[in-house]
Amino acid sequence: PPRSTLFPYTTLFRSGDQVVVGGDGQVSLGNTVMKGTARKVSQITKHKVITGFAGSTADAITLRDLFEQQLEKHSGNIVNSCIHLAREWRSDRVLRKLEALMLVANAEKTFLISGNGDIIEPEDGVIAIGSGGNFALASARALVDNTELNARDIVEKSLHIAGDICVFTNHSLTIETLASSASA
Repeated sequence: PPRSTLFPYTTLFRSGDQVVVGGDGQVSLGNTVMKGTARKVSQITKHKVITGFAGSTADAITLRDLFEQQLEKHSGNIVNSCIHLAREWRSDRVLRKLEALMLVANAEKTFLISGNGDIIEPEDGVIAIGSGGNFALASARALVDNTELNARDIVEKSLHIAGDICVFTNHSLTIETLASSASA
């Protein structure tokens, strides 16, 4: 049976003093838009971490909860939390079947986590996932190199560009920002 998905993308951009994560709000069931205002990006305020997802809705919620448990277990250490979540996700028989990708970021670090055990830190401060992710990623990279826009504006514009191109992506955006410890 078709699954409810958070398919479109989450885009993350890190610039010197801040990290910005944004996502659209479209939830699709097969080729039907079921909801246009979902929140795929949220903050775990206790640990000053932003998470974002692409993939199955229930799987994304499960992974966010598991990641938050890892943050608790590792006293907010994002690196250890990512490593342990990826290990658990890859090795557990039930979790291994989860269909989602996860972005996590705090003021200092950014990671993409997958069910294959991947923990990827972007080289250039820009990363995107989901069906509109490549459109948003290309747009964000072009804006970084060719404009003086701030990080939030780059994320917003790249999400709008992806929404104009990808049928699984809309313009109902959620954008979260964290300032680095040095600028806070």
